Amino acid sequence: MSTARPPEGARTAAHGAEVRQRLPTAADLEAHLREALHPTVLEVIDESASHAGHSGAGPEGYGTHFRVRIASPLFDGKPRVARHRLVYDALQLFIAQGLHAIAIETL
Repeated sequence: MSTARPPEGARTAAHGAEVRQRLPTAADLEAHLREALHPTVLEVIDESASHAGHSGAGPEGYGTHFRVRIASPLFDGKPRVARHRLVYDALQLFIAQGLHAIAIETL
């Protein structure tokens, strides 16, 4: 029985192909942000189609560029950079799935 592992690059490439099979949707981001940040206001808009042909835009026309408007009690007393960091941290999973750009407006 062989216990040899494929070369590191081969595993990474295979993993990347698995992750890219399903791009995130606005509903995915919204559900994750609701769970992580308990927002009082949340709007997630997929703007991917308007970025067709630009860097980072996938051929699918969705799942790569989003606009997020959000208010959360977790933002209280924090400067804008810290509020944005909370949003980015909550969405790290989706960056691995092909999310390329997030425009954030914290309220």
